[in-house]
Amino acid sequence: MSMREMAGLTPCLDALREQGQITWSQHADGWNGRPEEILRALGTDGFQECKREMTTSRRDCHPVGGVWQGVNPHTKSVASVVWVVRSALQPAIVFLEIDGETMANPRREPDADEERG
Repeated sequence: MSMREMAGLTPCLDALREQGQITWSQHADGWNGRPEEILRALGTDGFQECKREMTTSRRDCHPVGGVWQGVNPHTKSVASVVWVVRSALQPAIVFLEIDGETMANPRREPDADEERG
């Protein structure tokens, strides 16, 4: 699967990255961040929600992840987001695709997971 850079495609997502609200995790091959912020940015970038599902733990019914899909009616692009909630001290890991292409980190930055030690 080809890796698509975020730059220019989704200005609000770009802003989250530039402000450090989402960071790339090379180890997880996804984004560290808060799913609601990412979904809000996609909405601002023109994507309208088509589907959202949450997954829960069988033990305590606590949310452990989710999936979201949206369509931009102007560009006909489809965005898909999958996230996994980690411990309360760590942000969720978020996987993002637009039109079937992974939205990957457009430049090499230190892995936030490795910086935490």
